[in-house]
Amino acid sequence: MAKDRLSLTFHGAAHTVTGSCMQFTHEGKSILVDCGMFQGSRTLEQLNVEPFAFRPADIDAVLLTHAHIDHSGMLPKLVKHGFRGDIWCTRQTADLLQFMLADSGRIQEYDVERRNRRRDRAGEEPLEAVYTEKDAMAAWRRCRPVERGESFEPAPGFSACLWNAGHILGSASVELQADGVRVMCSGDLGPEYHAFLRDPSGPSGFDYVVCETTYGGRVREKVTLEERRKLLEAEVKAAITRGGNLIIPTFALERTQELLLDLAHMLRDGSIPNVPVFIDSPLANEVTSVFARYSAELEDTGGIDVFAHPSFHFVDDVKESIRLNSMSGAIILAASGMCEGGRIRHHLVHNLHRRNSTVLFVGFQAQGSLGRVIMEGAKTVRISGKDVNVRAQIRRIDNYSAHADQEELLEWIDDRGPISGSLFLSHGEPEGMEAMRREMQRRLPELTVRVPEIGETYELAAGEPAKRSKTGRSDLALTKGRDWQNAYADFATSLKARLKRIHDDRKREEALEAMRQVLDSYEEHREKKADRV
Repeated sequence: MAKDRLSLTFHGAAHTVTGSCMQFTHEGKSILVDCGMFQGSRTLEQLNVEPFAFRPADIDAVLLTHAHIDHSGMLPKLVKHGFRGDIWCTRQTADLLQFMLADSGRIQEYDVERRNRRRDRAGEEPLEAVYTEKDAMAAWRRCRPVERGESFEPAPGFSACLWNAGHILGSASVELQADGVRVMCSGDLGPEYHAFLRDPSGPSGFDYVVCETTYGGRVREKVTLEERRKLLEAEVKAAITRGGNLIIPTFALERTQELLLDLAHMLRDGSIPNVPVFIDSPLANEVTSVFARYSAELEDTGGIDVFAHPSFHFVDDVKESIRLNSMSGAIILAASGMCEGGRIRHHLVHNLHRRNSTVLFVGFQAQGSLGRVIMEGAKTVRISGKDVNVRAQIRRIDNYSAHADQEELLEWIDDRGPISGSLFLSHGEPEGMEAMRREMQRRLPELTVRVPEIGETYELAAGEPAKRSKTGRSDLALTKGRDWQNAYADFATSLKARLKRIHDDRKREEALEAMRQVLDSYEEHREKKADRV
């Protein structure tokens, strides 16, 4: 009987930034590298509801690169549907997951409860939460911490080792060996001059490398920690001078703590006014406690507890959060970083329409997300069923990204070489991945570079280019970037203003009737087409 080759299947983060999940299979054993949640457009997020493309009970182990939800967020669903193996990760990642997964479980429960109220009024069948907080805690209890640089056997026939990825606290790249094949999965890689963490590291000489490309099409200006603080200082001073609030959508994990590090430094040396800083995110507050626990291992703190500054106010209570509506001249950090959920939406509703307010983006905004829509210049946005005019100053600082840019990604790939088989580019938007592919082919024209689709499977053999044995899902093309719901939101928010520009009530009614007729004619066309088939 022929021996099965090692195979690799991409179940997420292929031609999109989120939903990281790769399955390695050999001789009847399967392990996952990451099991993340899709985030972005509603169409993309619908993939979280679909059944897994594999039986969770058939997965022997999970190797987790880090605690961000787009890499870990489907672990509770995996356990809920039958996974009983270990989740291998660093100690820091395991500690963070206790809070990250529990929070995600509560969000799933709240979201389905809210949607079911609408469905009940419409007489529709209720939805079931993707998973609950209880499922999240069951997944967290399956974590098995391991030190970086320590070899371990996640499943028979597989050996693995974690290496520093320099992305967030506890982040790791995954070295995997099976069937005589060496593979390195980057996970998310951090940039140079990243606060708290050392630069990414790892061995060289692999058959296959899987590298993220979040910023594969961008080269950022390199700034030191001090230069970055000067950029933030200028934004803070300008925002406070305007008289309104400075609203910073921020990720609860890493970005919040980096901002607090810089704000504490500037408040201590008097380079910014001594204004109150509100951290309005229970999750960020819990994550910050984990950072404090590992403070002795963190760089750039100067041995000081930077999170205990008297100007910092950690907000947990909802009523206290609502009281911030009456504030002016404050700095408010709130999750989520892409404005897709959490308390940041509440603060945007109360500040976007104010000309003296400032919204400062300090992180990646995926296509289709509310943050991306605002950042790209929308005049009106729809938040929680409300149309909100955008009059606030919209600002951006790129240098807080926890992701390596193109030059840093290329350097990391070079350090992992020579690559004797193939390079896979994942975890990126199509434009960035294509930019990376072109640059790699220019540098190493003999190297096979693959840009896989979700659902594609490749056979891996030592020293040979990867061979595709299964094609990807053709039905997922519309999930990339903006979807019809983004287009609908744009249309709906501008409709009233456009109708007002028609200065005759009868003509407004005619315009509305014309739109109804277009929709009716489209439905009739579909029905006739279906009859012909």
